[in-house]
Amino acid sequence: MDNNNNYEWAHKTVFVEQERGVVAKKFFANVFLWMFIALSLSTIAALFISNSETALRQLINFETGQRTVLGYIAMFAPLGLVLLMGAGFSRLSYGALIGVFTLFSILLGISLSFILLVYTAGSIAACFGAAAGIFGIMAFLGYTTEVDLTKFGPILMVGVAGLFIASIINLFLGSPTFSYVMSFFGVAIFTALTAYDVQKLKRIGAGLEESGDPIVQADGKKLAIMGALSLYLDFINIFLFLLRIFGSRK
Repeated sequence: MDNNNNYEWAHKTVFVEQERGVVAKKFFANVFLWMFIALSLSTIAALFISNSETALRQLINFETGQRTVLGYIAMFAPLGLVLLMGAGFSRLSYGALIGVFTLFSILLGISLSFILLVYTAGSIAACFGAAAGIFGIMAFLGYTTEVDLTKFGPILMVGVAGLFIASIINLFLGSPTFSYVMSFFGVAIFTALTAYDVQKLKRIGAGLEESGDPIVQADGKKLAIMGALSLYLDFINIFLFLLRIFGSRK
């Protein structure tokens, strides 16, 4: 009888050990699934626009080379949608958040369609591959490192804010040299942010696991979308800054 009890206890222990981490792994898998979906939607949108003269004429005036009203909307709307997702996270339903995230991905793809007209296909593919390699390495390091990267968060956020302000200033200056130098800082900042964000998401997944609260774990679906947004932006920015540095223009 004792042997049967010991076997049953041991069997339950093994079962619990196997189940541990399922919620965290599912959360992480959802993050990368949504990131892949966003990249796919942006790529499809960019390819469609860049290969349709009718669509392009809605976004840019071919005679003056300037963006149309719709062109500027496509350019700035993704930023507004990111702010909406961040500010309205608690109020937006899961379905609504998916809708906003999907719209963001498509609009950003439309906005990025112009790079297909400016840079050669070979340099775009090379920079995309390099960005994927850098992203993959830093994501792995962020997930496996025992070093606490939390302390670097404020520094990296200041760096992102600095890049944004510098970009606005350069819109008026129009300095290619300033843009070129700034691109190196951009690659460095978003490369570091990738490791930081992945470690943060790992901790969120662990927190969902330990909670065991169905309501908290339900919010994990929404958190997965926000996590995908963070990693998507890290990847896209690495790619764009690499393209500014190494891309060959047509």
